[in-house]
Amino acid sequence: MDNSQELNLVVKSVLDQLFTDYGKTEEERNKLVIALEEQLKEFGKSSNSKVSPRKPIRVYLDGCFDLMHAGHYNALRQAKALGDILVAGVHSDEEILRNKGPTTMKDKERLYAVQACKWVDEVVFDVPYSPSVELLDRLNCDFGVHGDDMPTDASGNSAYADLLKAGRLKLIKRTEGVSTTDLVGRMLLMTRDHHIPSSSSVNLGDLTVRAPSSTFLPTTRRIVQFASKNKSLRDATKVVYVDGNFDLFSAGHIELLEKAKALGDFLLVGIHDDQSVNSYMGDNYPIMNLHERVLNVLSCKFVDEVIMGAPAVVSRDLIISMNIKVVAHDPKFSSIYEEKFNGYSIPQDMKLLQSVETKTDLTTATVVERILTHQERYKERNRTRVKKEAAYMETKTFVQEL
Repeated sequence: MDNSQELNLVVKSVLDQLFTDYGKTEEERNKLVIALEEQLKEFGKSSNSKVSPRKPIRVYLDGCFDLMHAGHYNALRQAKALGDILVAGVHSDEEILRNKGPTTMKDKERLYAVQACKWVDEVVFDVPYSPSVELLDRLNCDFGVHGDDMPTDASGNSAYADLLKAGRLKLIKRTEGVSTTDLVGRMLLMTRDHHIPSSSSVNLGDLTVRAPSSTFLPTTRRIVQFASKNKSLRDATKVVYVDGNFDLFSAGHIELLEKAKALGDFLLVGIHDDQSVNSYMGDNYPIMNLHERVLNVLSCKFVDEVIMGAPAVVSRDLIISMNIKVVAHDPKFSSIYEEKFNGYSIPQDMKLLQSVETKTDLTTATVVERILTHQERYKERNRTRVKKEAAYMETKTFVQEL
Protein backbone atom coordinates (compact mmCIF):
# COMPACT_ATOMS: atom_id res chain seq x y z
CA MET A 1 0.00 0.00 0.00
CA ASP A 2 1.45 3.36 -1.04
CA ASN A 3 1.20 6.64 0.83
CA SER A 4 -1.78 7.91 -1.19
CA GLN A 5 -3.82 4.76 -0.44
CA GLU A 6 -3.07 5.03 3.24
CA LEU A 7 -4.10 8.69 3.17
CA ASN A 8 -7.40 7.79 1.45
CA LEU A 9 -8.25 5.25 4.14
CA VAL A 10 -7.46 7.71 6.89
CA VAL A 11 -9.59 10.43 5.25
CA LYS A 12 -12.52 7.98 4.78
CA SER A 13 -12.31 6.92 8.39
CA VAL A 14 -12.25 10.49 9.62
CA LEU A 15 -15.16 11.53 7.38
CA ASP A 16 -17.22 8.50 8.39
CA GLN A 17 -16.76 9.36 12.02
CA LEU A 18 -17.37 13.06 11.45
CA PHE A 19 -20.54 12.64 9.39
CA THR A 20 -21.91 9.92 11.66
CA ASP A 21 -21.52 12.23 14.63
CA TYR A 22 -23.39 14.98 12.78
CA GLY A 23 -26.15 12.75 11.40
CA LYS A 24 -25.28 12.84 7.68
CA THR A 25 -26.85 10.16 5.46
CA GLU A 26 -24.75 7.40 3.89
CA GLU A 27 -25.46 8.77 0.40
CA GLU A 28 -24.22 12.25 1.37
CA ARG A 29 -21.11 10.76 2.94
CA ASN A 30 -20.31 8.71 -0.16
CA LYS A 31 -20.64 11.76 -2.46
CA LEU A 32 -18.26 13.77 -0.30
CA VAL A 33 -15.77 10.92 -0.08
CA ILE A 34 -15.77 10.49 -3.88
CA ALA A 35 -15.23 14.21 -4.39
CA LEU A 36 -12.41 14.22 -1.90
CA GLU A 37 -10.80 11.17 -3.53
CA GLU A 38 -10.71 13.00 -6.87
CA GLN A 39 -8.97 15.94 -5.28
CA LEU A 40 -6.48 13.63 -3.59
CA LYS A 41 -5.68 11.99 -6.94
CA GLU A 42 -4.90 15.38 -8.49
CA PHE A 43 -2.82 16.28 -5.48
CA GLY A 44 -0.94 12.99 -5.76
CA LYS A 45 -0.15 13.60 -9.43
CA SER A 46 1.38 16.98 -8.69
CA SER A 47 3.25 15.85 -5.59
CA ASN A 48 4.66 12.74 -7.27
CA SER A 49 5.88 14.64 -10.32
CA LYS A 50 9.61 15.15 -10.49
CA VAL A 51 10.68 18.56 -9.22
CA SER A 52 13.86 19.87 -10.82
CA PRO A 53 16.47 20.59 -8.11
CA ARG A 54 17.89 24.10 -7.87
CA LYS A 55 21.05 24.50 -9.88
CA PRO A 56 24.03 24.90 -7.52
CA ILE A 57 25.55 28.38 -7.62
CA ARG A 58 29.17 28.10 -8.72
CA VAL A 59 31.49 30.90 -7.63
CA TYR A 60 34.93 31.67 -9.06
CA LEU A 61 37.75 33.38 -7.16
CA ASP A 62 41.35 33.47 -8.36
CA GLY A 63 44.65 34.67 -6.98
CA CYS A 64 48.36 34.17 -6.51
CA PHE A 65 47.86 32.78 -3.00
CA ASP A 66 51.52 33.42 -2.26
CA LEU A 67 52.46 33.57 1.43
CA MET A 68 48.94 32.55 2.45
CA HIS A 69 47.49 34.62 5.28
CA ALA A 70 44.18 35.44 6.97
CA GLY A 71 43.28 37.88 4.19
CA HIS A 72 43.46 35.14 1.56
CA TYR A 73 41.50 32.71 3.70
CA ASN A 74 38.84 35.27 4.58
CA ALA A 75 38.38 36.06 0.89
CA LEU A 76 37.84 32.36 0.19
CA ARG A 77 35.40 32.14 3.10
CA GLN A 78 33.37 35.11 1.86
CA ALA A 79 33.37 33.84 -1.72
CA LYS A 80 32.02 30.46 -0.59
CA ALA A 81 29.26 32.26 1.36
CA LEU A 82 27.98 33.70 -1.93
CA GLY A 83 27.20 30.32 -3.47
CA ASP A 84 27.27 26.56 -3.18
CA ILE A 85 30.50 25.53 -4.91
CA LEU A 86 33.71 27.56 -4.77
CA VAL A 87 36.12 27.17 -7.67
CA ALA A 88 39.55 28.62 -6.86
CA GLY A 89 41.84 29.61 -9.71
CA VAL A 90 45.57 29.59 -9.00
CA HIS A 91 47.97 31.57 -11.22
CA SER A 92 51.27 30.06 -12.34
CA ASP A 93 54.64 31.50 -11.31
CA GLU A 94 55.15 32.79 -14.86
CA GLU A 95 51.77 34.52 -14.98
CA ILE A 96 52.37 36.20 -11.62
CA LEU A 97 55.86 37.31 -12.62
CA ARG A 98 54.48 38.96 -15.78
CA ASN A 99 51.75 40.85 -13.97
CA LYS A 100 52.84 41.36 -10.38
CA GLY A 101 56.38 40.29 -9.58
CA PRO A 102 58.28 37.30 -8.19
CA THR A 103 56.61 34.72 -5.97
CA THR A 104 58.00 33.30 -2.74
CA MET A 105 56.21 29.97 -2.95
CA LYS A 106 56.47 27.64 -5.92
CA ASP A 107 53.56 26.45 -8.06
CA LYS A 108 53.02 23.15 -6.24
CA GLU A 109 53.33 24.77 -2.81
CA ARG A 110 50.71 27.41 -3.57
CA LEU A 111 48.42 24.88 -5.22
CA TYR A 112 48.63 22.53 -2.23
CA ALA A 113 47.81 25.35 0.19
CA VAL A 114 44.65 26.28 -1.72
CA GLN A 115 43.56 22.64 -2.08
CA ALA A 116 43.83 22.25 1.70
CA CYS A 117 41.51 25.19 2.41
CA LYS A 118 38.21 23.98 3.86
CA TRP A 119 36.09 26.46 1.87
CA VAL A 120 37.46 25.42 -1.54
CA ASP A 121 35.57 22.78 -3.51
CA GLU A 122 37.50 22.77 -6.81
CA VAL A 123 40.90 24.10 -7.85
CA VAL A 124 41.96 25.13 -11.36
CA PHE A 125 45.64 25.80 -12.01
CA ASP A 126 47.37 28.14 -14.49
CA VAL A 127 44.44 30.50 -14.97
CA PRO A 128 44.95 33.92 -16.62
CA TYR A 129 45.62 36.93 -14.40
CA SER A 130 42.68 38.69 -16.07
CA PRO A 131 39.69 36.33 -16.00
CA SER A 132 37.19 36.43 -18.86
CA VAL A 133 33.53 35.64 -19.30
CA GLU A 134 34.64 32.75 -21.53
CA LEU A 135 36.64 31.33 -18.59
CA LEU A 136 33.61 31.54 -16.28
CA ASP A 137 31.47 29.77 -18.86
CA ARG A 138 34.08 27.07 -19.39
CA LEU A 139 34.21 26.43 -15.64
CA ASN A 140 30.39 26.59 -15.46
CA CYS A 141 30.66 29.43 -12.92
CA ASP A 142 27.88 31.96 -12.45
CA PHE A 143 30.11 34.88 -11.44
CA GLY A 144 33.56 35.85 -10.23
CA VAL A 145 34.50 37.37 -6.88
CA HIS A 146 37.28 39.72 -5.79
CA GLY A 147 38.10 42.00 -2.91
CA ASP A 148 37.35 45.70 -3.16
CA ASP A 149 41.08 46.37 -3.79
CA MET A 150 40.84 45.86 -7.54
CA PRO A 151 44.18 44.89 -9.20
CA THR A 152 45.62 45.91 -12.55
CA ASP A 153 47.41 43.71 -15.08
CA ALA A 154 50.84 44.19 -16.65
CA SER A 155 49.40 46.81 -19.02
CA GLY A 156 47.92 48.86 -16.19
CA ASN A 157 44.33 47.90 -17.05
CA SER A 158 41.77 46.54 -14.60
CA ALA A 159 42.31 42.81 -14.34
CA TYR A 160 38.57 42.24 -13.98
CA ALA A 161 37.26 44.63 -16.64
CA ASP A 162 35.67 41.85 -18.70
CA LEU A 163 33.67 40.45 -15.76
CA LEU A 164 32.69 43.93 -14.58
CA LYS A 165 31.36 44.87 -18.02
CA ALA A 166 29.32 41.67 -18.19
CA GLY A 167 27.88 42.21 -14.72
CA ARG A 168 29.40 38.94 -13.51
CA LEU A 169 31.68 40.19 -10.76
CA LYS A 170 30.80 40.55 -7.08
CA LEU A 171 32.98 42.47 -4.65
CA ILE A 172 33.75 41.34 -1.13
CA LYS A 173 35.41 43.25 1.66
CA ARG A 174 39.19 43.11 1.83
CA THR A 175 40.52 41.98 5.20
CA GLU A 176 42.28 44.86 6.90
CA GLY A 177 45.55 44.64 8.80
CA VAL A 178 47.32 41.95 6.80
CA SER A 179 48.71 41.64 3.28
CA THR A 180 51.48 39.84 1.42
CA THR A 181 53.30 43.17 1.05
CA ASP A 182 53.22 43.65 4.80
CA LEU A 183 54.48 40.11 5.46
CA VAL A 184 57.39 40.56 3.06
CA GLY A 185 58.23 43.79 4.85
CA ARG A 186 58.29 42.01 8.19
CA MET A 187 60.63 39.36 6.82
CA LEU A 188 63.01 41.94 5.40
CA LEU A 189 63.69 42.89 9.03
CA MET A 190 65.02 39.40 9.77
CA THR A 191 68.51 40.66 8.86
CA ARG A 192 68.63 42.21 12.35
CA ASP A 193 69.72 40.18 15.34
CA HIS A 194 67.23 41.40 17.94
CA HIS A 195 63.48 41.68 18.37
CA ILE A 196 62.30 45.12 17.25
CA PRO A 197 59.50 46.70 19.35
CA SER A 198 56.16 46.61 17.59
CA SER A 199 55.75 50.39 17.61
CA SER A 200 58.89 51.05 15.61
CA SER A 201 59.90 51.01 11.96
CA VAL A 202 63.22 50.55 10.21
CA ASN A 203 64.74 52.16 7.13
CA LEU A 204 66.14 49.69 4.62
CA GLY A 205 67.82 52.07 2.19
CA ASP A 206 64.97 54.11 0.71
CA LEU A 207 62.33 51.67 1.96
CA THR A 208 60.73 52.08 5.39
CA VAL A 209 59.44 48.84 6.90
CA ARG A 210 57.20 48.45 9.92
CA ALA A 211 58.25 46.11 12.71
CA PRO A 212 56.91 42.56 12.50
CA SER A 213 54.16 42.83 15.12
CA SER A 214 50.88 42.85 13.20
CA THR A 215 47.97 45.27 13.45
CA PHE A 216 45.61 42.43 12.62
CA LEU A 217 43.40 41.77 15.65
CA PRO A 218 40.34 39.64 14.89
CA THR A 219 37.08 39.82 16.78
CA THR A 220 35.41 36.86 18.46
CA ARG A 221 33.00 36.79 15.50
CA ARG A 222 35.95 36.21 13.14
CA ILE A 223 37.17 33.30 15.26
CA VAL A 224 33.69 31.77 15.14
CA GLN A 225 33.52 32.25 11.36
CA PHE A 226 36.76 30.30 10.92
CA ALA A 227 36.14 27.65 13.59
CA SER A 228 34.96 24.18 12.62
CA LYS A 229 31.21 23.67 12.97
CA ASN A 230 31.10 20.02 11.99
CA LYS A 231 32.78 18.24 14.85
CA SER A 232 33.58 18.68 18.53
CA LEU A 233 35.84 16.89 20.99
CA ARG A 234 32.89 15.01 22.48
CA ASP A 235 32.30 13.37 19.09
CA ALA A 236 35.88 12.12 18.81
CA THR A 237 37.06 8.59 19.54
CA LYS A 238 40.78 9.15 18.88
CA VAL A 239 42.13 12.66 19.45
CA VAL A 240 45.48 13.47 17.84
CA TYR A 241 47.43 16.46 19.16
CA VAL A 242 50.14 18.32 17.28
CA ASP A 243 51.70 21.61 18.37
CA GLY A 244 54.04 24.28 17.06
CA ASN A 245 54.24 27.91 16.04
CA PHE A 246 52.85 27.44 12.49
CA ASP A 247 54.39 30.77 11.55
CA LEU A 248 54.14 31.66 7.84
CA PHE A 249 51.68 28.80 7.41
CA SER A 250 52.65 26.90 4.28
CA ALA A 251 52.81 23.54 2.51
CA GLY A 252 55.18 21.97 5.06
CA HIS A 253 52.81 22.72 7.93
CA ILE A 254 49.82 21.51 5.92
CA GLU A 255 51.48 18.18 5.13
CA LEU A 256 52.24 17.74 8.84
CA LEU A 257 48.58 18.38 9.71
CA GLU A 258 47.35 16.03 7.00
CA LYS A 259 49.55 13.18 8.21
CA ALA A 260 48.70 13.85 11.85
CA LYS A 261 44.97 13.79 11.09
CA ALA A 262 45.39 10.37 9.47
CA LEU A 263 46.43 8.97 12.88
CA GLY A 264 42.98 9.50 14.39
CA ASP A 265 39.54 10.99 13.80
CA PHE A 266 39.98 14.40 15.48
CA LEU A 267 42.94 16.74 15.07
CA LEU A 268 43.63 19.20 17.88
CA VAL A 269 46.35 21.75 17.14
CA GLY A 270 48.24 23.65 19.83
CA ILE A 271 49.60 27.01 18.66
CA HIS A 272 52.35 28.53 20.80
CA ASP A 273 52.00 32.13 21.97
CA ASP A 274 54.20 34.92 20.60
CA GLN A 275 56.48 35.11 23.65
CA SER A 276 57.25 31.39 23.62
CA VAL A 277 57.96 31.44 19.89
CA ASN A 278 60.36 34.36 20.26
CA SER A 279 62.09 32.63 23.17
CA TYR A 280 63.07 29.61 21.06
CA MET A 281 63.24 31.17 17.58
CA GLY A 282 64.88 34.49 18.51
CA ASP A 283 65.37 37.45 16.13
CA ASN A 284 62.05 38.92 14.95
CA TYR A 285 60.02 35.74 15.18
CA PRO A 286 57.15 35.14 15.02
CA ILE A 287 56.50 36.93 11.74
CA MET A 288 52.75 36.48 12.20
CA ASN A 289 51.12 37.12 15.55
CA LEU A 290 49.09 34.51 17.42
CA HIS A 291 45.74 35.67 16.01
CA GLU A 292 46.96 35.42 12.42
CA ARG A 293 48.49 32.01 12.98
CA VAL A 294 45.33 30.68 14.63
CA LEU A 295 43.10 31.73 11.72
CA ASN A 296 45.50 30.25 9.18
CA VAL A 297 45.46 26.88 10.91
CA LEU A 298 41.67 26.95 11.39
CA SER A 299 41.30 27.41 7.63
CA CYS A 300 42.89 24.02 6.98
CA LYS A 301 40.43 21.23 6.24
CA PHE A 302 42.44 18.70 8.26
CA VAL A 303 42.06 20.67 11.52
CA ASP A 304 39.13 20.21 13.89
CA GLU A 305 40.10 22.49 16.77
CA VAL A 306 42.97 24.67 18.02
CA ILE A 307 44.32 25.73 21.40
CA MET A 308 45.29 29.39 21.27
CA GLY A 309 48.55 30.08 23.08
CA ALA A 310 49.25 26.44 23.83
CA PRO A 311 52.18 25.64 26.16
CA ALA A 312 55.44 24.55 24.57
CA VAL A 313 55.52 21.65 27.05
CA VAL A 314 52.87 18.97 26.55
CA SER A 315 51.68 18.27 30.08
CA ARG A 316 49.84 15.33 31.57
CA ASP A 317 46.99 17.66 32.48
CA LEU A 318 46.63 18.74 28.84
CA ILE A 319 46.62 15.12 27.68
CA ILE A 320 43.97 14.04 30.19
CA SER A 321 41.79 17.14 29.84
CA MET A 322 41.61 16.86 26.04
CA ASN A 323 41.45 13.04 25.98
CA ILE A 324 44.51 12.93 23.72
CA LYS A 325 45.44 9.48 22.41
CA VAL A 326 48.33 10.43 20.11
CA VAL A 327 50.85 13.29 20.28
CA ALA A 328 52.28 13.71 16.79
CA HIS A 329 55.39 15.67 15.83
CA ASP A 330 57.86 16.07 13.00
CA PRO A 331 61.46 16.73 14.17
CA LYS A 332 61.87 19.02 11.17
CA PHE A 333 59.56 21.47 12.94
CA SER A 334 59.71 20.50 16.61
CA SER A 335 63.45 20.07 17.22
CA ILE A 336 64.05 23.78 17.87
CA TYR A 337 61.62 23.99 20.80
CA GLU A 338 62.12 20.40 21.89
CA GLU A 339 65.78 21.18 22.58
CA LYS A 340 64.84 24.21 24.69
CA PHE A 341 61.82 22.86 26.60
CA ASN A 342 62.03 19.06 26.29
CA GLY A 343 58.32 19.39 25.66
CA TYR A 344 57.53 15.79 24.70
CA SER A 345 58.99 13.90 27.67
CA ILE A 346 55.59 13.30 29.27
CA PRO A 347 53.76 11.97 26.18
CA GLN A 348 56.85 9.87 25.46
CA ASP A 349 56.68 8.33 28.95
CA MET A 350 52.96 7.72 28.43
CA LYS A 351 53.77 6.00 25.09
CA LEU A 352 51.61 8.49 23.18
CA LEU A 353 54.34 10.21 21.18
CA GLN A 354 54.45 9.38 17.47
CA SER A 355 56.82 10.81 14.92
CA VAL A 356 55.61 11.65 11.42
CA GLU A 357 57.85 12.51 8.51
CA THR A 358 56.93 15.16 5.98
CA LYS A 359 58.43 15.22 2.50
CA THR A 360 57.81 18.91 1.78
CA ASP A 361 61.08 20.71 2.41
CA LEU A 362 59.44 23.92 3.57
CA THR A 363 59.57 25.45 7.05
CA THR A 364 59.21 28.96 8.45
CA ALA A 365 62.98 29.38 8.32
CA THR A 366 63.25 28.31 4.66
CA VAL A 367 60.50 30.77 3.66
CA VAL A 368 62.38 33.62 5.37
CA GLU A 369 65.60 32.47 3.72
CA ARG A 370 63.97 32.72 0.29
CA ILE A 371 63.06 36.34 1.00
CA LEU A 372 66.46 37.30 2.37
CA THR A 373 68.33 35.59 -0.48
CA HIS A 374 66.66 37.98 -2.91
CA GLN A 375 66.39 41.07 -0.71
CA GLU A 376 66.84 43.65 -3.42
CA ARG A 377 64.23 42.01 -5.64
CA TYR A 378 61.70 41.99 -2.82
CA LYS A 379 62.54 45.55 -1.77
CA GLU A 380 61.76 46.70 -5.31
CA ARG A 381 58.56 44.68 -5.32
CA ASN A 382 57.45 46.23 -2.05
CA ARG A 383 58.22 49.76 -3.23
CA THR A 384 55.67 49.27 -6.00
CA ARG A 385 53.15 47.47 -3.82
CA VAL A 386 53.31 50.03 -1.00
CA LYS A 387 52.29 52.76 -3.45
CA LYS A 388 49.32 50.70 -4.61
CA GLU A 389 48.33 50.03 -1.00
CA ALA A 390 48.41 53.77 -0.28
CA ALA A 391 46.29 54.53 -3.35
CA TYR A 392 43.72 51.95 -2.25
CA MET A 393 43.49 53.44 1.24
CA GLU A 394 42.82 56.90 -0.20
CA THR A 395 39.97 55.79 -2.47
CA LYS A 396 38.41 52.90 -0.51
CA THR A 397 34.68 52.92 0.22
CA PHE A 398 32.60 50.88 2.64
CA VAL A 399 31.89 47.28 1.65
CA GLN A 400 29.83 45.05 3.93
CA GLU A 401 31.67 41.89 4.91
CA LEU A 402 29.88 38.56 4.65
